[in-house]
Amino acid sequence: MKDTPRSAFPHFLAIPTRWMDNDSYGHVNNVNYYSFFDTAVNRYLIDEKVLDIHQDGIGGLVVETGCSYFSSISFPDTVHAGVRVAKLGNSSVRYEIALYRNDDPLPSAAGHFVHVYVDRATDRPTPIPARARAVLERLMPA
Repeated sequence: MKDTPRSAFPHFLAIPTRWMDNDSYGHVNNVNYYSFFDTAVNRYLIDEKVLDIHQDGIGGLVVETGCSYFSSISFPDTVHAGVRVAKLGNSSVRYEIALYRNDDPLPSAAGHFVHVYVDRATDRPTPIPARARAVLERLMPA
């Protein structure tokens, strides 16, 4: 996904970096990239009103993640996280996320994570609710 343009993503979230995100090498530490992924996806689900972490009996658990790094991001950059759905199954969804630094046309990093929807009382997989599925389908490539 190193050469993936911004136009490949139907949804973006701007995330300002913080002073504390930088490590001793002067760039955002790798662990923060996963936080950007998680924030972009879950903020989308919350904004679309298909995730309420306090009330929902069904939620998505992350079961797989991965990230490739292409160029550095540093404070005070703004990260523009592009989100799309690569695969939508019965109880799982694979997101692809690319992180663009400021106005850069190509990503500084890109990765994925997989949510498996579970019944929060039993932690057993359950089908993705219809409303959530409709919201996720909007993130799929045409």
